[in-house]
Amino acid sequence: MDLVVTSLEAWDGVWRRNQHLVAGLLRRDPGLRVLFVEPATDPLHAALGASAPRLGRGLREGPSLDGIRAGALWLLEPTKWLPRRVDRRLDERWAKQVLRAARTLDLADPVLWVNDPRGSLLVEATQWPSLYDITDDWTLADRSSAETDRIVAQEQVLLGRCDEVVVCSHALEESKGALRPVTLVPNGVDTQAYLVDHDRPADLPAGAVAVYVGTLHDDRLDVDLCVQTAQALAGSGRLVLVGPDALAAEQRSRLEEAGALLLGARPSVDVPAYLQHADVLVVPHVVTPFTDSLDPIKLYEYQAAGRPVVSTPVAGFRDVDDDLVTVVGAAEFAHAVVGAVASPVATQRARESSADWSRRVDQMREILGRLHAGRSAS
Repeated sequence: MDLVVTSLEAWDGVWRRNQHLVAGLLRRDPGLRVLFVEPATDPLHAALGASAPRLGRGLREGPSLDGIRAGALWLLEPTKWLPRRVDRRLDERWAKQVLRAARTLDLADPVLWVNDPRGSLLVEATQWPSLYDITDDWTLADRSSAETDRIVAQEQVLLGRCDEVVVCSHALEESKGALRPVTLVPNGVDTQAYLVDHDRPADLPAGAVAVYVGTLHDDRLDVDLCVQTAQALAGSGRLVLVGPDALAAEQRSRLEEAGALLLGARPSVDVPAYLQHADVLVVPHVVTPFTDSLDPIKLYEYQAAGRPVVSTPVAGFRDVDDDLVTVVGAAEFAHAVVGAVASPVATQRARESSADWSRRVDQMREILGRLHAGRSAS
């Protein structure tokens, strides 16, 4: 079977849902080939901002991974030359580039796995069996009206025409399931990585640390709350933020001035060490309709690390029955974090669970098998 995946995330060292699932599928099926379509680079936007502009790397073979044969994984990173408001055919050109890459790899009749809603153009342009994997409800995110209208229109195509729809959270199961049948495949964790004792990362500061791991983006992260927490910890500990930084320069400066340490992205293989050596793990997230749609991967990772957790009442954490998880409102958050730092708790070892990524791979393999079997029967 061949598979084309349109992903909202790049294939890099910071593994998210798509990478865990695709890598697991490739290890299970030696005959599987995957074209993994990454987000396009945006050199113009980068040039106008603080980052260095670069072109997309185009079509290339994926990295060497244990248990996956050479030539099984291919990556496509396009280039976005102009803003969508200027280039009205941007998405159409993107779809044509994906189709060209599929032809180059001789993927004659693959299964299409859509995570980036722009994949709706491929659903319309092909007869490929299709799966829509909804991991965030971007129709609820704080975006311009034009952006929201585009996402809503693309999702209408996907919900109406895809053969299978997968959701990662109960909230998505309820909202999207009201429109059509869906299958719940939650996020997960690599349990084995947390069964090993890891050395304390050299870049963790001495003393007590309250650690957050995840992408720093104000869609999720409550920057004001992080500033308050960093200030409250002064003298007793330090707030450490680990993950890709998508904050505005002004937000970043406020955090650093408050005493927070921003370490940037770290490879997923290193994340268990940061979590295991935290005095407390924190989830200073905003509570919005968008965050309510999520199934946070960090819930499973934080629980596997066996450390105390303080979270705002966001989806996942507010619903879990775990003595190590404290859920409080924003007004009490900083005080609860300071209290957790002052009351050390012994680490509780992770155990294999139904949330392991291997179980999620089994679920996705069954769904993709249905799509492949349906094509063969037609």
